[in-house]
Amino acid sequence: MRQERTVQASIFDVFATHEIGHELKAMSQWLDEHHDLFGLVGRDLGRHGVKPTGRQGLPAEAVLRCALLKQYRQLSYQELAFHLEDSASFRAFARLPWSWSPQKSVLQKTISAIRPETWEAINRALLSSARQAKLEDGTVVRLDSTVTSALIHEPSDSSLLWDAVRVMVRLLKKADTLVGAGLAWRDHCRAAKKRARKIQFTRGQPNRARLYRELIAIARATLAYLKQATERLGVASNPLVQLWQAQVCRYRPLIERIIKQSERRVLAGEKLPAGEKLVSLFEPHADIIVKGSRETEYGHKLNLTTGRSGMILDLVIEAGNPPDSERLLPMLERHIAVYGHAPRQAAADGGFASRGNLATAKTWGVRDMAFHKKAGLKVEDMVRSNWVYRKLRNFRAGIEAGISCLKRAYGLARCTWRGLDHFKTYVWSSVVAYNLVLFTRLKPT
Repeated sequence: MRQERTVQASIFDVFATHEIGHELKAMSQWLDEHHDLFGLVGRDLGRHGVKPTGRQGLPAEAVLRCALLKQYRQLSYQELAFHLEDSASFRAFARLPWSWSPQKSVLQKTISAIRPETWEAINRALLSSARQAKLEDGTVVRLDSTVTSALIHEPSDSSLLWDAVRVMVRLLKKADTLVGAGLAWRDHCRAAKKRARKIQFTRGQPNRARLYRELIAIARATLAYLKQATERLGVASNPLVQLWQAQVCRYRPLIERIIKQSERRVLAGEKLPAGEKLVSLFEPHADIIVKGSRETEYGHKLNLTTGRSGMILDLVIEAGNPPDSERLLPMLERHIAVYGHAPRQAAADGGFASRGNLATAKTWGVRDMAFHKKAGLKVEDMVRSNWVYRKLRNFRAGIEAGISCLKRAYGLARCTWRGLDHFKTYVWSSVVAYNLVLFTRLKPT
């Protein structure tokens, strides 16, 4: 049975006198004051149908604290396991049961089990504390968008086809061990890799088109082998066969989509909308994000709201690449739902600017709504005076520093976890760690 809290802290828990030790101690004190949050984590860690008997796992409190440590210091699971065993300050913050030293596999399994909704609830509790401490009241806000990249390489049609062939070959080799003998198929990995490399360094449409036809033919032939193996194995009670069938069900539609996409784009010369393109066989949720004249990114667009304290008041992980102008009002609605009123003043990037957005924001109660670029709007329509406009425009620029810190120091530049749910969890855990550290730095001692 998993406990929510560590039953008894060690009398030897001592934080270092270093600056990091002071921050960890302050963060630990806030968590002690909000022990009800451990129940949310405990529910995420509980599995359906697990009996409340047997060996105890890591307490929910320790899991949450270890997750914050990982994002705060940007550690891998292996590094986190080492520091939890080596550092007295880390052990004191993590509240590990006496003599426990969790391995990296245990840390990965438990930390990644925390849902993004739980992290969002923790963030709101943190913002409530900031409001009570008069550090952040949400009356003056700034909005901007950024991108967090997914864990994928630079996509191309040839690399996607090569990924598809090697994944199918891996599944066919596994099917061979399950069947024993009798599967008739050929390993085309070398041929697929050779053509993918040639495409990469070949110029001229006729030569590239010929190589693509050969690569697509190889992918279709390997897919036919996989279909035969699926029919041969059929429905079985063997758990290993069921697991294999689940992997085939996951990859097969994606591989078929990659093949059709390559035929349409390369052979037929069609221009597919970004929303129809698949950029990764392993991270199919990744979107194509183009912001202005910047380089194309592959991941998810984030819309953020911050206040005067610099804390992240709200975060939305978008689906696709919606224009900023369409996301201003939904972000303001979310702010009103949390704080009960519209912000008195708001500042946003020029991409959020439109006459309709300005009129609606004013109707909802935003007294001064300043956009970094006027986009045809008059200053007197947005704010009360030029002085107020300059103040809000300069205030908006401060969100760039916060986003930069999140990306450099808290890992928000690129998600290192796989899957959409884990992507959301990773992003929210970074935000909560950032907000908790900032709260402890701002709070008077």
